[in-house]
Amino acid sequence: MQSRRILEISVESVEAAVAAERGGAQRIELCSDARVGGTTPGRGLLRAVRERVRLPIFSMVRPRGGNFIYAEAEFEAMRGDVETAQKTGMDGIVLGVLLANGEVDIERTKELVELARPLPLTFHRAFDECADLRKSLEDVIETGAARLLTSGGKRTAPEALGVLSELVRIAGERIVVMPGSGIHAGNIREVMKKTGAREFHAGLSSVVSKPADEPGAFEDEVRKLAVALRDCD
Repeated sequence: MQSRRILEISVESVEAAVAAERGGAQRIELCSDARVGGTTPGRGLLRAVRERVRLPIFSMVRPRGGNFIYAEAEFEAMRGDVETAQKTGMDGIVLGVLLANGEVDIERTKELVELARPLPLTFHRAFDECADLRKSLEDVIETGAARLLTSGGKRTAPEALGVLSELVRIAGERIVVMPGSGIHAGNIREVMKKTGAREFHAGLSSVVSKPADEPGAFEDEVRKLAVALRDCD
């Protein structure tokens, strides 16, 4: 497993993706409708960002906002979206599927992991809705996902540093545990030191509300975050 620190920035426009790359991000998570936690970006947006950005791009696959319990038609749409991401040059997939009892849907997630290959799959913050995070970590590992994006069951990652530290420790080399939500230049050092994580996810919505309309300000915040992470001891 790689040892260098990775900064993943979540964006929903070409302008924000370009700004994130210029600011020093190492990876892009591309989605639509960030206000509902992100949904699958359209084929046109996938292609447009791929044409403008050299960084690895991970595409969100989520057919709608709301819960993560999907009907068969929605799951079939997710299968199609995984294939679209592959065909448009994406470098990874981001998704999460739960059962009605709130646990990880291991069977369906495994199916999507296999469909996505050779692209790596990130199980996203659907995980944070699970009641038993330690058991759910083992479930996510069983699916074959490459990484787990989580805020430790809280609204933001800085509110759950102890839980995140434990998840990182339990995961070991089996899966990348990537803290996300509420991370910015002012707290990234504490998040890194107290969790021991090597990859971090940020959307920076708390400091720049409209990245597409303020790409310069967004780029500056990404740069501050990237510099702060690089300077961590």
